[in-house]
Amino acid sequence: MEKILFSPDNDNPVEFFILEQTTVSGVNYILVTDKEEGDSEALILKDVSKNEDEQAVYEIVSDDTELNALADIFESLVEGIAFE
Repeated sequence: MEKILFSPDNDNPVEFFILEQTTVSGVNYILVTDKEEGDSEALILKDVSKNEDEQAVYEIVSDDTELNALADIFESLVEGIAFE
């Protein structure tokens, strides 16, 4: 399973495991979790990188409408996952 290092502003970096990725309307999204196996919390991250960025820049999807639509998509892509 692929890993990424997420470095929130002014916080310690956090390692996430990528469960799935998708593109919706030209925007890339990834579904990540902090544990490689077992039940855990998951986040949907949105790629907000600009052309001049040397590394990918992601932010946590927090808009409820966007989050619900993406949760439905990821539930159909990943077997055995359910969002609460």
